[in-house]
Amino acid sequence: MNYLGIEFDVKNKNQVDKGYIPFYPWIREYSKRAGEDFAIAIERNDGLLSVYKTKIIGTEEFFPADKRYIERLVKFLLWAKGGFKITLCGNEKVGNFVKEAYRLNGEREFDRDFMSDVYDKSLTVSVTGFENTPSENEKAEKVGGHLDGCRIGFDAGGSDRKVSAVIDGETVYSEEVVWFPKTTEDPDYHFDEIVAAFKTAASKMPRVDAIGISSAGIYINNMTRRASLFLKVPKEQFDKKVRDIYIRACKALGDDIPFVVANDGDVSALAGSMNLESNKVMGMAMGTSEATGYIDKNGNIAGWLNELAFAPVDLNEDAMQDEWSKDFGVGCKYFSQDAVIKLAFMAGISLEPHLSPAEKLKEVQKLMEGGDERAEAVFASIGCYLAHTLPLYSMFYDIESLLLMGRVMSGKGGDLILSECKRILNEEYPELAKSLTPMLPDEKMRRVGQSVAAASLPQLI
Repeated sequence: MNYLGIEFDVKNKNQVDKGYIPFYPWIREYSKRAGEDFAIAIERNDGLLSVYKTKIIGTEEFFPADKRYIERLVKFLLWAKGGFKITLCGNEKVGNFVKEAYRLNGEREFDRDFMSDVYDKSLTVSVTGFENTPSENEKAEKVGGHLDGCRIGFDAGGSDRKVSAVIDGETVYSEEVVWFPKTTEDPDYHFDEIVAAFKTAASKMPRVDAIGISSAGIYINNMTRRASLFLKVPKEQFDKKVRDIYIRACKALGDDIPFVVANDGDVSALAGSMNLESNKVMGMAMGTSEATGYIDKNGNIAGWLNELAFAPVDLNEDAMQDEWSKDFGVGCKYFSQDAVIKLAFMAGISLEPHLSPAEKLKEVQKLMEGGDERAEAVFASIGCYLAHTLPLYSMFYDIESLLLMGRVMSGKGGDLILSECKRILNEEYPELAKSLTPMLPDEKMRRVGQSVAAASLPQLI
């Protein structure tokens, strides 16, 4: 393959998506030519600062490749780690190209506005010399794994809310209740439903020592920054009643009860780590979108966003566009039900337009169960996406176990995604295949899973 003058080899090409240009194999070949120092520093909350040092080629001939590499790399780091201040250290021409993308009405305006909202600070981009690269300031936090006492574990899903009463690590009560958070404008509805779940679990125990909450979205210091659960809540009401919704809900059970709110991806990774009794675990859920979380070598979370649904994995500029961010080639269109639907169309499978995305996924899964070769090609293609993306993720995350979850991974389709991913890893990335194991959750993991992991988040005072 050739992209922007860089020739690179991909032995296992995508069966269905013929335009797919995997990011990592291109980086690997690009890096062999690169020799000019460049660094990307991103500051986030509490003065924390991530620094990534790399090299560009730095010649006029390869300027298109240099600017594409750094622009995509900044995008990846921003959504992996989060932040409101980007400092580009090195080649001024390349740095200014990226800076222009993040201006008002620029190509990355969505990213700029999103991060500004998350951190309550306007995102800025500056360009300086490599010699001015700031020092990194990271701080991982130990979270979860605390099983003593009487605990509530709450999991806020988009279609149902789950709550468990957990005493010394054993689930004594659990329930799932259908609710409609994404279509409800009134934040009092969300608050009342959360408190009702808490009180139900509390009634099954002699006392409540701690509350752990797993929720889709971005949470900083237990405050809601962005979350699809509250999609319909008007901004004024969001700021007034949603930012501190979990804080208020926990206080409804008592002022002195310790509680922790965490992203559901991180809690999934924590559940995997607890069940595997090992660390360096990434959880990836392929459902409506791509949700990821990560537990490091010390059993900590890094405080990063891990919103890899918006991180680039495909360099094809004609790839499927993400409707929300307006970007092309980002993870949510490769590891989700949208990926199945996209590939089904490419494979020649006709799906009724009136069906919802979840219903379209079920139709393709039904074909897969019946041995349809087109459906097999769809799920094998997602396995191909995954195999070529894991080396990219491994540039930023030290992963030993990848826990694959979500409705896309169910049934024979999920089995094929996993087997095809492992096959390609062994053939094209043998060193990574030795150190990283993708897997599906076993019955123990499904049984204990999210509820106990969420309940284990707070440490008793």
